[in-house]
Amino acid sequence: MINIKRAKEELKNAIEAYLWKDAYGNYEIPVIRQRPILLIGPPGVGKTQIMEQVAKECKIGLVAYTITHHTRQSAVGLPRIEKRNYDGKEYPVTEYTMSEIVGAVYDKMEATGLKEGILFIDEINCVSETLAPTMLQFLQAKTFGTHRIPEGWLIVAAGNPPEYNKSVREFDVVTLDRIRRMDIVPDFSVWKEYAYQENMHPAVLAYLNIKPQNFCKIETTVDGRRFVTPRGWEDLSRLILVYEKIGKKVDREVVVQYLQYPEIAKDFANYLLIYEKYQKDYQVEEILSGQVKEAVYDKISRAAFDERLSLTGLLLSRLGTVFGEVLMQEEVMERLMKILRGFREMEGEDGEKRVSDLIEQTQKEWEGLRKQEILSKKEDLTYRKILEKLEAYQQVIYGREGKEANAVWEVLQEEFSKDSDAFEDEFSWAGGMLECGFDFMEAAFGDSQEMVIWITELNTNPSCVQFLREYACERYYEYNRKLMLM
Repeated sequence: MINIKRAKEELKNAIEAYLWKDAYGNYEIPVIRQRPILLIGPPGVGKTQIMEQVAKECKIGLVAYTITHHTRQSAVGLPRIEKRNYDGKEYPVTEYTMSEIVGAVYDKMEATGLKEGILFIDEINCVSETLAPTMLQFLQAKTFGTHRIPEGWLIVAAGNPPEYNKSVREFDVVTLDRIRRMDIVPDFSVWKEYAYQENMHPAVLAYLNIKPQNFCKIETTVDGRRFVTPRGWEDLSRLILVYEKIGKKVDREVVVQYLQYPEIAKDFANYLLIYEKYQKDYQVEEILSGQVKEAVYDKISRAAFDERLSLTGLLLSRLGTVFGEVLMQEEVMERLMKILRGFREMEGEDGEKRVSDLIEQTQKEWEGLRKQEILSKKEDLTYRKILEKLEAYQQVIYGREGKEANAVWEVLQEEFSKDSDAFEDEFSWAGGMLECGFDFMEAAFGDSQEMVIWITELNTNPSCVQFLREYACERYYEYNRKLMLM
């Protein structure tokens, strides 16, 4: 049994190994020995999601199918009669058109230019009786009907254990002996890292920190199935974030549409109301700017542990958002500097044209990666911000007299220096918020359990971890040393 994070690591390792070639361009592990990978785990645990992440991180293609939506004809192809000559005699022979699924792989290769990738088949152990033999052949021989999966494309399949789906079919030993099976179990601590990266609603994280037992629960009762899954929490989180922007309320009736476990849905809906009250009672921006009213200290000193934990979550959520924005700006500035260096290497005395060429080159690079579908949301946003900066510099150049290369270069240096100074100010401001957060935590809680949670969460949130690698916060390291000795 492994968690989804370890499963993702193993997938990436398998891809690297399967696609490793010798000096002559042949795969070190022959295609016949590249075992398909089978992920078995409860619904909503993240099996499909890690496929998208792995494909983008490994810069390879991805074709995904939910096989229960297909018939034997769409998977294998349609029969047709062809004529063949054997020993001087002509015979009618049944052949099949190309499988829709195999065709989709070739379409992806043509559209993206990526010759290697993953063919992902979801719900593979829930196929119909007529399609089951085809799936066994697919796993054993890497073919659909008479059509083989292109070389360089790896097979990954996923399914649910039988206790979650009555349609599940067990694989025979012959098939199991030809695949790599990974059994995945839900792990809140791993999901929490992902939740921070995806900026999920702080109320969801705060609630699950208090009640992690409600993270993933699936039961069968006399009244039917009731369940709550990681997917449900993520989708609900995104809805809450958007509802807040458009002024809508998320009540119990809405929550139960995502958390289909009535007791948990009711509990979270009630917590959400309390959480909204905490947001009003405790002004996070004031705390993180060092302007804390005495009444806040008085209120938190009398608060229950759940309320203290919620306030800690509010502070950490705000810091994580700020750190993420600062780190994004840092990435933009670093990559922008590399692009601007290319200005000096370009030919021609028309500086304005050089800038236009830089913008065009960056635009083409961005569009090429988008076409290949290997850009993460963060990388895509980074390109957008870089292009915005370059176009802003171009507008400044339009308003200046000198357009020769040296004059334009001076303008670029001047504008980049302004942006660099602004970034340094923003970085210092974010560090100041962290220091104010520590001031408050020490004054309100001292070395109590809340401080332990504060440090633990700073060590969990990827944006906080990365920021603290660059920002020297003595108290952060001091408390970490204390925790190691506890």
